Amino acid sequence: MRSHRKAMYQGNTNEPVKDYGGEPFVTNLKNEALRNNNFLRALWTGKHLQVTLMSINPKGDIGVEVHPHVDQLQYIERGTGLVQMGNSPKNLTFQRRVSENSAILIPSGTWHNTINTGSTPLKLFSVYAPPEHPKGTVYKTKYDESSVNSQENVEAVNAPVGPENIENVNAPVGPDNQADNVQ
Repeated sequence: MRSHRKAMYQGNTNEPVKDYGGEPFVTNLKNEALRNNNFLRALWTGKHLQVTLMSINPKGDIGVEVHPHVDQLQYIERGTGLVQMGNSPKNLTFQRRVSENSAILIPSGTWHNTINTGSTPLKLFSVYAPPEHPKGTVYKTKYDESSVNSQENVEAVNAPVGPENIENVNAPVGPDNQADNVQ
């Protein structure tokens, strides 16, 4: 099980971070995602569902990971990227380009990574069912998350995949490439 640290403030602002889980909550999710400057921030954590906000730096990635008992949806609000999925951290054979308004559906037990192929931060929100992170989780950087990552993902951290191993990352992004496999 993961051990998580909790930050007091969001990004470089003095705005207190709050996880609104357990309360009825209405927000503009696009605005929340675009304002978020943390690598990962839990916005709402309930008993059976969690919404997190993510900001991935240019040429950065989320990191190869797997959630054995959690289905996940990632929704891109701004930026361009490449999604990889497969049955092991070294066999990510499903690869698709993504951009604004792309929805990425990740079945439980599927190894995956999302790479920012653009020159600006990739802004997205992620929905986990059931929740993946403890309520109130905030990681200012990817390295904050990596330092407390679970033992089950250690192999993935060392896998030879990621932005530096992807060719043609500057190919056009759009609906016409959805069936294309990036090699």
